[in-house]
Amino acid sequence: MSPGSGKGRLVVVSNRVALPRAGKPASGGLAVAMRATLETRGGIWFGWNGRQSTQRPGKPHRQLAQGVEYLTLPLTRLDYEEYYQGFANRMLWPLVHYRLALLRYQRKNHEAYHRVNAWFAEHLMGILQPGDTVWVHDYHHVPLGAELRARGFQGPIGFFLHTPFPPLDILRALPPYKEFLHNFSAYDLVGFQTRVDEHAFIEAMCDGIDARRERKDGLSLAGSRTKIGVFPIGADAEEIAGQAIRGRNSNQVAALKASLEGRRLIIGADRLDYSKGIIERFRAYRYLLSTRPELHGEIVFLQIAEPSRSGVPEYQVLHHELDQVAGEIIGRFARFDWMPVRYLGRRIPRPTLFAFFSVADVGLVTPLRDGMNLVAKEFIAAQDPDNPGVLVLSELAGAADQLTDAVLVNPYDVEGVGEGIAEALAMSLEERKHRWRRLLAAVHGDDIHHWGARYLQALAEAADWRSAGERP
Repeated sequence: MSPGSGKGRLVVVSNRVALPRAGKPASGGLAVAMRATLETRGGIWFGWNGRQSTQRPGKPHRQLAQGVEYLTLPLTRLDYEEYYQGFANRMLWPLVHYRLALLRYQRKNHEAYHRVNAWFAEHLMGILQPGDTVWVHDYHHVPLGAELRARGFQGPIGFFLHTPFPPLDILRALPPYKEFLHNFSAYDLVGFQTRVDEHAFIEAMCDGIDARRERKDGLSLAGSRTKIGVFPIGADAEEIAGQAIRGRNSNQVAALKASLEGRRLIIGADRLDYSKGIIERFRAYRYLLSTRPELHGEIVFLQIAEPSRSGVPEYQVLHHELDQVAGEIIGRFARFDWMPVRYLGRRIPRPTLFAFFSVADVGLVTPLRDGMNLVAKEFIAAQDPDNPGVLVLSELAGAADQLTDAVLVNPYDVEGVGEGIAEALAMSLEERKHRWRRLLAAVHGDDIHHWGARYLQALAEAADWRSAGERP
């Protein structure tokens, strides 16, 4: 196949494909972003359907909706255990979030990582046409570009990492880290959420495997050239605001407001994951209550934690620890007429969640490390302009680079997070409106549609540069 100009079909590859369901909006940042981009441009979304099978199917399952062709495959039980649970969840995920104590490396799992990516590449080669553009997403599929190149695909291939990229000293905890890095040279463009991630990648490529800088936005390695760039993922601000407005008059919001009985609402909403800093957040709330007795009976903290990776032992431990700390706060501070903490361990539909955001006084988004964290942007987009809530945001989330008017905190400083919540609760309406308007402008300025268009434009330019053999 000859190099494509990016004017053909867009073929998106991700670990999970959010299959469309009638009347059901997409959930999760990647799902919403990909669906928005594909429905605008048209194309194919290829990946795992979330199911397991006894054997590999001969061809992907096909579904068509809104001009998007969804092609999905199940994983075998062995692939699920070794590739997904073993390598992706117990090696790469803790690695990119700097959690070395949680790494569990086994060679069979690393072999499964390449086995599944090779299998995906085989199916893709039966789908791809000259002129197609392939956009690969996240750490699950780093080797996929190299597998496609090895099978003869010469069209544009881009890669975007939704998580942080770890510094070389941390990356070296992955035994085959050099092989991992070499895979990136197969891509025309590698995109990151923040400058910090981009700098860490450049250092790892240059110091780890002797790649060479090509001016400010390119790397060369063994005759191949790859551009790099920062593309902070956005949210669909207008859609979120519309859903929040519609939801404010819903039965669920009415019931929530009635149950508060005039108390002020602090809200957190995350997947149940150790990277999200939920345990530390609860401890910060406990500190707030222990040092501000005047707030007793005046505030309620609602934490929504959607279950995630329940088959991984580390997540089972986290679930147990969270139950313990929530119970401790209730046992210490609750009164017969006031429950200081409400903990929901299940998924809340996005329209309902946005409506909850819109009536909250404080949004707590305090991950220990995060590539972006779209919840922060969603909270801002959902606010009532006449009475906006305050975002308390971890400075270790990628979103902090853009949302500088939030109350920024270090999630490892439990006392500091507690003081940040107190600052948010004490903030005047005038200051809340001023901060919110600036934050909303940041969210609108780089929304989900702009993100996809900007990345794909950069990918087309990178593919031309790579094939022309010219310096940028």
